[in-house]
Amino acid sequence: MADSELKYLSGFNNEFATEDPRCPGALPKGQNNPIKCPYGLYAEQLSGSAFTCPRETNKRTWLYRIRPSVKHTPFSKSDNWGLVDDWKAWYPNPNQLRWKPFSLPEDDEKVDFVQGLNTLCGAGDACSRHGAAIHIYACNTSMGDKCFYNSDGDFLIVPQQGNLKISTEFGKMVVEPMEFCVIQQGMRFTIDVSGPSRGYVLEIYDGHFTLPNLGPIGANGLANPRDFLTPVAWYEDRTVDEYTVISKYQGKLFAAKQGHSPYDVVAWHGNYVPYKYHLDNFMVINATLFDHADPSIFTVLTCQSMKPGVAIADFVIFPPRWAVQEHTFRPPYYHRNCMSEFMGLIKGRYEAKEGGFQAGGGSLHSMMTPHGPDKECFEKCSDENSDFNTKPQKIATGSMAFMFESSLSFALTQWGDKTCCSIDEDYYKCWQTLQSHFTGPKDSIAEQKQEAQPETKPATASYSF
Repeated sequence: MADSELKYLSGFNNEFATEDPRCPGALPKGQNNPIKCPYGLYAEQLSGSAFTCPRETNKRTWLYRIRPSVKHTPFSKSDNWGLVDDWKAWYPNPNQLRWKPFSLPEDDEKVDFVQGLNTLCGAGDACSRHGAAIHIYACNTSMGDKCFYNSDGDFLIVPQQGNLKISTEFGKMVVEPMEFCVIQQGMRFTIDVSGPSRGYVLEIYDGHFTLPNLGPIGANGLANPRDFLTPVAWYEDRTVDEYTVISKYQGKLFAAKQGHSPYDVVAWHGNYVPYKYHLDNFMVINATLFDHADPSIFTVLTCQSMKPGVAIADFVIFPPRWAVQEHTFRPPYYHRNCMSEFMGLIKGRYEAKEGGFQAGGGSLHSMMTPHGPDKECFEKCSDENSDFNTKPQKIATGSMAFMFESSLSFALTQWGDKTCCSIDEDYYKCWQTLQSHFTGPKDSIAEQKQEAQPETKPATASYSF
């Protein structure tokens, strides 16, 4: 099937039903697992939540497949490549951190998506199903007769360079830069690429991603549900000498073998699905009179913790938008945060740091580590006589920055701190030339001291108290 022929189902958290048109009627009528499924298929349920979860959070899909997924050899230990989950193995680093574009594989290397995953930072524990991690992928070859699934949590994948052609048990999808996809826990997938490819992965162990509540915004805005796309059913009945199934389980990789493609699902129905979204579809909300609104208004998806309003992880974007505030410093304000903030750049330049923050790189501002605009941005955007600061301006044109924000205190891995060789050692210098502009009641301390001395007056004068 050509990429241009791929079809999708529209909606977020919907109940979908789809069957490959080559096998009409493949979905059982009126029940999930009849004594004999149409076309001699096997019925298999994939559960993304406990059976007894409330209906609004209950996630499951019924798959009707040529062979059940249980048909494989025992799993054995596999190379973990760059994946790490021991957050105490490397000494903490509270500094402001910025990475230059992460390196792509050399031309003479063959690196697929799984081999090209490297863990940058994270927190929590996959065994207790609480935590999150950020990975960087850099690859240049397709996975071939291999598939991958994550037993620990969900992957939110943000391509920065190169299209990802993703086969899943649910169907096929193509994810391009300026799109992202979510492949949820347990879903098998294979990624094909046509050249050097790079991007970012946010992994969550708790629950699943949801749309943020809109509150007083109303019924419409931010990421609208209808713009999320899920692939339609597609299958291949293909036998092979050796197909490798890779499982990420408790932070480690394991491999099993089987003699057929796992993408033999002829039909499926349910609400536990992979999906993608194009960032150009985000409906931006912004301040229109004064002050800089908090970046939470740019939240695309969130994974909430047990504390109301506190996220295990938010996926936030900074899209092109109009800045129209009056008497306001329009770039992001200087900030110390009780959250961890990782930022990446898909394309263009980020308005608060146009010089050193590059597409394909990233930055991490850890809990309570100060951050904010550099001197150039501050000086430019503090000029009260500049039309740029006093008249409506379209900002971030041709750019797309994003943020993975978490209530967890992310710990760096050795790869993130040293091995990847992308750390910008001079990042801190962008703030060192910021000057004091304090005017105070007097121009100088010396004048304040002089003013504090009693005035000498003629002896005949009287003093009044």
